[in-house]
Amino acid sequence: MGNPKGFMLIGRKEAGYRPINDRIYDYGEVEQTLDDKDRIDQASRCMDCGVPFCHWGCPVGSKIPEWQDMVYKANWKAAYEILNSTNSFPEFTGRVCPAPCEKSCVLAIHNEAVTIRENEASTVEHAYNLGFVQPRIPEVRTGKKVAVVGSGPAGLSAADLLNQAGHEVTVFEKNSAIGGLLRFGIPDFKLSKTVIDRRLAIFVDEGIIFKNNVTVGADITKEQLLEQFDAVVLAMGAESPRDLPVEGRELKGVHFAMEFLGQSNKRTAGEVIPEEISIIAKDKKVLVIGGGDTGSDCVGTSVRQKAKSITQIEILPKPATERASSNPWPYWPNTLRTSSSHLEGCERRWSLSTKRLIGENGVVKQAELVAVAWEQDANGRWIMTEKPGSNEIIDVDLVLLSMGFTQPVHTGLLDALGIEYDARGNVKVNDKKQTSVAKIFACGDVESGASLVVRAIQAGKIAAANVDQFLCPEE
Repeated sequence: MGNPKGFMLIGRKEAGYRPINDRIYDYGEVEQTLDDKDRIDQASRCMDCGVPFCHWGCPVGSKIPEWQDMVYKANWKAAYEILNSTNSFPEFTGRVCPAPCEKSCVLAIHNEAVTIRENEASTVEHAYNLGFVQPRIPEVRTGKKVAVVGSGPAGLSAADLLNQAGHEVTVFEKNSAIGGLLRFGIPDFKLSKTVIDRRLAIFVDEGIIFKNNVTVGADITKEQLLEQFDAVVLAMGAESPRDLPVEGRELKGVHFAMEFLGQSNKRTAGEVIPEEISIIAKDKKVLVIGGGDTGSDCVGTSVRQKAKSITQIEILPKPATERASSNPWPYWPNTLRTSSSHLEGCERRWSLSTKRLIGENGVVKQAELVAVAWEQDANGRWIMTEKPGSNEIIDVDLVLLSMGFTQPVHTGLLDALGIEYDARGNVKVNDKKQTSVAKIFACGDVESGASLVVRAIQAGKIAAANVDQFLCPEE
């Protein structure tokens, strides 16, 4: 700890966002950055606690006090090396992670947590700008070949560490470009795709082989996969979206959120979307069903596409603004979160269920909503009931379903491999991320269900370590 009184003398300071009237006209990253002096000041607030709860809160076990001390000393090289030792992609988590580490910071007891996430992003950018991020080409190769199916954060994390272990790694991606959720799910205004491309260029120099536009199970058969590779890592995510089983679901203008966001990201990258399948919010009354991060991304994207109006509804009650006594520090606070997209303009409503969608000539025109109440039964289970007489009808032109994901897609490769599923329909793995087929491992959302980018990165780390042990067991 460079400054033992830093947390007493210096308050928390965040960079904030670009002005709304500036950022809504482009897809550039909305978040600003502090200057080096402010960054160093913020790093000085880290108390280097005897029991650093930030370690406990961070899924990848980031050595936060150690690298914050290096930031305080302006030793950006050492700070980056410490960051990178536990996380292959601090440039991703520094932008899109909800920072559970900050919520478990001791200073968070008084709502003054150390600015960990922003300092992380700044450290990585300094490392790139100063030339500290260079390819690490393995000196020795094992002769073992590993296939990674899926190029999201879990797959890339596993690929990086397996390549560093000396194995020949091939990453297969069904889409037109590498990145998975990072590229096609998260909008550019949160994560510029140049950030992904920068890291991928290093991976190519390090020897990782990337093959996009390849659907494993079709373009390459199950038999070829198992014959050509000594181990396989499944990292395809949980891509089965939760649907809305109501009257009118089949109407034109009702889409899953990821269809909408995926198209938007492709447009931003310069790809032309055929008019007959194009989903666009321009001049439309948009209804976003689901109050999570993906729903928030739909809001921000709709704002940039110049929607006429945007309403976001959530079936659960509005969260409190402060922690409940039943939700103490250092656990994640179940409190109201307001994203940069929400600040740009939308109506947010809670405790609303969708009864039906109403169309005209096969096109959605209205939605019938009903208010709901939540009460606990004798067993402590939460029960939802509709409030009589609360039905209302609103005009809509575009409905985006953002209610989460249920499980990975079974049809195709997973069913063909004959691996077991757990009770929720995810790929069943043991504590080594190994499936019911010995040479096949799985990591990330495909085995855990939809979760955070940072948790996917950690799952990739665990899978990589166990695949390495499987391929090269100690004598």
